[in-house]
Amino acid sequence: MERVRSLFLRTLKAAIWDEQICWEADVTSEELQVLLEMAMEHHVLPMIFEAVYTCPAAARVDPALFAACRHTTVQTVMGQAVKTEEFLDLYRHLRARGLMPLVVKGIVCRSLYPKPDHRSSGDEDVLCGEHQNKACQKAMVEFGMEPCGSGLDNYETPFRKEDGGLYIELHKTLFREDSDIFGACNRLFDHVFQRPVMVRVGEDEIWTMAHTDHMLYLIVHAFKHFLHCGFGIRQVCDMVLFADRYGDQVDWKYVQSKCRSIRCHRFAAALFRIGERYLGFDPVKACYPRDWATDPVDEQGLLEDLLDGGIYGSADRSRVHSSNMTLNAVAEDMKGKRAGRGILRSLFPAPALLEGRFPYLRTRPYLLPVAWTCRIFGYARERISDPEAAAGEVIRTGSRRIALLREYEIID
Repeated sequence: MERVRSLFLRTLKAAIWDEQICWEADVTSEELQVLLEMAMEHHVLPMIFEAVYTCPAAARVDPALFAACRHTTVQTVMGQAVKTEEFLDLYRHLRARGLMPLVVKGIVCRSLYPKPDHRSSGDEDVLCGEHQNKACQKAMVEFGMEPCGSGLDNYETPFRKEDGGLYIELHKTLFREDSDIFGACNRLFDHVFQRPVMVRVGEDEIWTMAHTDHMLYLIVHAFKHFLHCGFGIRQVCDMVLFADRYGDQVDWKYVQSKCRSIRCHRFAAALFRIGERYLGFDPVKACYPRDWATDPVDEQGLLEDLLDGGIYGSADRSRVHSSNMTLNAVAEDMKGKRAGRGILRSLFPAPALLEGRFPYLRTRPYLLPVAWTCRIFGYARERISDPEAAAGEVIRTGSRRIALLREYEIID
């Protein structure tokens, strides 16, 4: 498996720099098959397939798998192209209404890739702030978007196109204000509407955060997912390409200081170390700080975690359920306590951690015991043959990830 992961990273590096891999006898059909399966798990199949489909080893892959990968690649790229054009149409509509929401991640990051629509996105994130929220919602409905999900929220409102695949998350803030852990992160981005920049996407121009703010957001957003159940390698690719394109316009000292203020500076150093060692990140071209580049942080634990976790850190249920242990460890550390109650909290988490799965808790928090019961029995059904082993795996996964939090000095 270690060899396949190495091959996967080498192929991904080639893909994001528009290169192709040419393997012959040194790669078996079984290894290439596992590599393609990893690409599907991390939602980078179009990029990987583009890099490997002409190499001689590809001819030895199971024909049914190869055909499925080709079909998925074509369908994904075509679907993404349609969603990209739909989004640009929507953004033109918003601008015509005199609105200037800021687009973050998504299409901004995709535009950095040599073949943008090969880097798929499930949604687009649009930051409107409190001052534009109602007007943006009205304009989106005029365009044919429908509010969906759990409905209106103080943090974001999801919208879906009635007759298409476009999915938008319209944000008042970048992070939930009611989160004990991440609510304060919004203060890092208080001034983004006062210093926006315009970037070109195809023939269009869209407003986004200043490059320093956007670089910081990519790091903090990854950090948020890391504290939950993890994230995949694709987010690191986004950071590498963003730093390559805009690094000379990033105030890295500012980024460092803000990362240090929320204790993710060593986590960030490990991300860029992964980028440099495996994905072609050039710290000199990006004007990356020398003291960050020479920080003796060990990136291997983080690399293994994100490769294990899949695109959203949800490759297996044990990771999903163990997120309550990692979040509790951080919350307890913020209160000056040791992370000693993570196991209990993972079984009986606070309402805010369950609202996504059980929306009724937003308005009926007294039903929390019902949600706990549904959650526990739902997980037991997944591993009914050996529920003790299932619980043990959650604890092992959570404990391993808490050890990473300590290694990167996120908690004491």
